[in-house]
Amino acid sequence: MEAVQVVAEPRRREILRLVWEAELSAGEIAERFDVTFGAVSQHLKVLRDAGLVTLRQEGRKRFYRADRDGMGPLADYLQAMWTSKLDVLADLAEHAETAETAETAEQEQGGHGEKSEQAGQAEQRKGTAS
Repeated sequence: MEAVQVVAEPRRREILRLVWEAELSAGEIAERFDVTFGAVSQHLKVLRDAGLVTLRQEGRKRFYRADRDGMGPLADYLQAMWTSKLDVLADLAEHAETAETAETAEQEQGGHGEKSEQAGQAEQRKGTAS
């Protein structure tokens, strides 16, 4: 199977993202998915057979890491895709924070305005009572 076909599957892309910077055991990878360990193990085998991850065995544990050199230009594409998604997420978070700050400021101004109006009404009542 071609590398592009392999990474077309969303879980395999997510596995690659998980092992992009750090080596993880098969169990650590499987914990992050809502499928069986066997299903994750099959995805790992496909990734390994395509040369997209390396395997290191230590005792009974198997550790995986993305093989960026083995990916060739696909590595640059994946990195750019993940960076772009992170940039979009950061922009969304920044816009949400800005909107929240503006909303809070607006509420504070409105709250003060109401108090001033209430104080003005109280003063008017005092003025008419005297």
